[in-house]
Amino acid sequence: MAGIYIHIPFCKSKCHYCNFFSLASLKLKEPFLAALKQEIAQTRNYLSREEINTIYFGGGTPSLYSPGVLQEVAELVDHSPLGGNTSPPDPSPQGEGRKIRTITREVTVELNPDDVTEAFVEQLAGTWFNRFSIGIQSFFDEDLKYLNRTHSAGQAMHAVKLLQEAGYGNISIDLIYGIPSSTPQRWLKNLEIAFSLGVPHISAYALTVEAKTPLAWMIDRQKSAPVNDEVQEQQFRQLIELAKSNGFLQYEISNFCKPGMHALHNTSYWQGVPYLGLGPSAHSYNGRARRWNVSNLSQYIAGMANNACVYEEETLSPAQQYNEYVMTSLRTMWGCDSNKIISDFGFTIYDLFIAGVLPMVSRGLLTEISGVYFLTDEGKLFADGIAAELFVAG
Repeated sequence: MAGIYIHIPFCKSKCHYCNFFSLASLKLKEPFLAALKQEIAQTRNYLSREEINTIYFGGGTPSLYSPGVLQEVAELVDHSPLGGNTSPPDPSPQGEGRKIRTITREVTVELNPDDVTEAFVEQLAGTWFNRFSIGIQSFFDEDLKYLNRTHSAGQAMHAVKLLQEAGYGNISIDLIYGIPSSTPQRWLKNLEIAFSLGVPHISAYALTVEAKTPLAWMIDRQKSAPVNDEVQEQQFRQLIELAKSNGFLQYEISNFCKPGMHALHNTSYWQGVPYLGLGPSAHSYNGRARRWNVSNLSQYIAGMANNACVYEEETLSPAQQYNEYVMTSLRTMWGCDSNKIISDFGFTIYDLFIAGVLPMVSRGLLTEISGVYFLTDEGKLFADGIAAELFVAG
């Protein structure tokens, strides 16, 4: 199994907190599409004919393109020999329209709420898209203004409603906690609204101040209140508690779902499944090495036009592979399996792992079941630090 990630590098405007590669200009929309198609042709052998299980359009803002244009890209990926393409076709989510020629089970597109109009939803009919990730972030206009989002709270609610009325049930919404403009009461109301919508998946992220972003600039110059770590911790605890009471599983630190509704594509990242990233700044992994495309749209387009390499690559050492396994597996409800560590990395690494995890079990940060280690709710507050303590050099 393998996944395809397609990075659409355009936005109407840049959110103050965002450090992902994207441009608040649409003048290269058409040249980018041509380059993307060329990259699909160039990378046809990257996944060694693995069967494609998921396709994910992220960004940036994929919904700045029409569903029809995105569908053309999906079909081009599907009909290129990137994967096995050996299984019989699966019907579209609504049981009609086009057929997916591979065994692709999940085709996701990220949406901005203000792009989800009645016309946009109508154009989805007959496409392969069967999962939608909506970047809502907050249901309060004050927070959205602080983040420099382009939509309103009303548009966020309307976007979910339009998709649901069209028969799409596999909807995920993104929220951000720890916003300085917010209050504890407002965060609780955000969660109450989110769980009342009937969506099966919620992703929630702590507001992070990334270097060289407008948010960092505003905080440095005291034009914005700084992010409060204690408030973020409190709001994260509230999120975990309310998710449980509403029947959601916390299957990854920042991701919550109804049983059986976890994101297949993102889960593949955390479980070490190979994937191909297409577009500027996109990352790929084939089980042995990682590579990442240049984070420059002009260079990406020029490179594709000249059939030139636009990526850097590194082969992962056993130590790097172990560190990545610990970091990603501990974030999930499936945990970090000490038996896998023995089979994949040997007893020397296993001994180091056990020496590291036992004190954390004693401190109540980890728990163990049949050799598999899981973060406790308390441990989830320190996930990155716990993983780092278990890393090995090399």
